[in-house]
Amino acid sequence: MSRVPTLSSPFLLGFDEIERVLDRVVKGADGYPPYNIERCGGADGQPERLRITLAVAGFTRDQLDVTIEENQLVIRGRQQDDKSRQYIHRGIAARHFQRTFVLAEGMLVLGADLKNGLLSIDLARPEPERIVKTIAINEHE
Repeated sequence: MSRVPTLSSPFLLGFDEIERVLDRVVKGADGYPPYNIERCGGADGQPERLRITLAVAGFTRDQLDVTIEENQLVIRGRQQDDKSRQYIHRGIAARHFQRTFVLAEGMLVLGADLKNGLLSIDLARPEPERIVKTIAINEHE
């Protein structure tokens, strides 16, 4: 099945890499673990802050990794089966996950906290500097 490019307008130049990143993120999303993204507000001239909270019950800090890879925030969780336990019923599986969020240019990761089975990652989006540049027009005769 072919897909119509979403950024194919002749007025959008140089956005082909963004489209490839979006395709990769959509293909990798399986819904686990569930997450929230909330706006924490940027008042008094402070940059806008965002918080991503993932439900990671059962994971310890040592089983979680938070990294930035090529403008992507990548959260990985790895659990090992406890071979010493003998289950009669097992409804909670030890599993691995990887959740990826594409970060806009200039986004800053402020830190991560694990509390009560929730992993919270704080981000800041500073206001971009407004740049106006005049381009000289050469005249050829």
